[in-house]
Amino acid sequence: MRPTRLPPRFFKNNRLKLQSFLPPRSLALFCSNHRMPRSGDQYFPFRQNSDFFYLTGIEQEESLLLIMPDHPDQESRHYLFIIRPTPQTELWEGHKLNREEASSISGIKVVYWLDEFDRVVSEMTGHIDTLCLNFPENPKFNPSVKPYDYQVAGRIEERFSGPGRGRLAPVMTKLRMFKEPEEIDAIKRACVVTANAFRRIISLVKPGINECEVMAEITHEFIRSGVKGHAFDPVIAGGDRALVLHYVENNRICKAGDLLLLDFGAEYLNYAADCTRTIPVSRRFTTRQREIYNSVLKVLNQAIKLMIPGKLIGNFHNEVGLLLQEEHLKLGLYTAEDAARRTAENPLWKDYYLHGTSHSIGLDVHDPYDRCVPFAPGMVLSCEPAIYIREEKTGIRIENTILITKEGPVDLMKDIPSEAGHIEELMNQS
Repeated sequence: MRPTRLPPRFFKNNRLKLQSFLPPRSLALFCSNHRMPRSGDQYFPFRQNSDFFYLTGIEQEESLLLIMPDHPDQESRHYLFIIRPTPQTELWEGHKLNREEASSISGIKVVYWLDEFDRVVSEMTGHIDTLCLNFPENPKFNPSVKPYDYQVAGRIEERFSGPGRGRLAPVMTKLRMFKEPEEIDAIKRACVVTANAFRRIISLVKPGINECEVMAEITHEFIRSGVKGHAFDPVIAGGDRALVLHYVENNRICKAGDLLLLDFGAEYLNYAADCTRTIPVSRRFTTRQREIYNSVLKVLNQAIKLMIPGKLIGNFHNEVGLLLQEEHLKLGLYTAEDAARRTAENPLWKDYYLHGTSHSIGLDVHDPYDRCVPFAPGMVLSCEPAIYIREEKTGIRIENTILITKEGPVDLMKDIPSEAGHIEELMNQS
């Protein structure tokens, strides 16, 4: 039987790695996610904060982690707080962790009830000079709903008079960019389930099928395989809807002659796979569709070979852009003279390639990444060249999940069909 959770030593090692970056006489705070209210008396499905899971393995709401690296007792440097179970909550919501279970999952010896938090913190604050907080720092994502961290940090700061404030987001980025063997195994399993889902749906796609039916079949395969479900909202985009990069309505009829872009991935033990395939609704590519498709596939195969240790992600993207430009010229999208008239900062190939080539993959499909750090062994990244031609109402993207190693890139999705002929063969099997 496949494991249902990662071992506690994994979370303990992650905490020790983090602890090595903390300043003397500091206290680090990490918070779980809240349950998010939907409407009335309903909540959205709960998914744990990735940093909190990375450090504890706890998948329960209203949980807190404190790390005090200078405590003289090594077993008392990590403190976990969980909600106190009551018969009432367990009647309506099911089982909540007790302290022994939380300790077994996380490897943390000191576990308190959440209602003891203020008392415990009051005993600590006189011994710390720096309060380290894990506020989000993604410049491209600033939701109006603030995470639980802000509320809890305010409660600590009422009791804290030290001069220092520390940022934990850069440290977590540094740690999560590099995957441990347990993480790589989880991502590999997510890739296998993603491959199975693609093979499930490929023979079902035909003119008249609704995008939501395709999504339902993928969801079915994920659930029956024992994974949590989708790692992100899938894109099932027929026709010109493929030109919308994060199209998620997934509710239109697929028409004869159209292409269907599928961007999806399974989540196993909270770790993501990320795959994109583009297939012909009529089960055969037209001559022009095949021409564009083969250009993208050629660049994908070339780009994967470039994913070697030492390369910066920005430089990699520009190299892939120049490979795409060669294909654009062959496809007649513009001339070499047209390209020469554009500046290096705004090359013409960007008009037909509207996003980055690569992003980090892990607990989040877009995992934290420092663009100033070159590719290195242990990183897991996407490779996703594409060509978008608005004049032809065509978008083709092919994306695989890649592991960087000392020996070179390892394509974790090499078994998911991508050759045009192979896709047509699978789509036309009786």
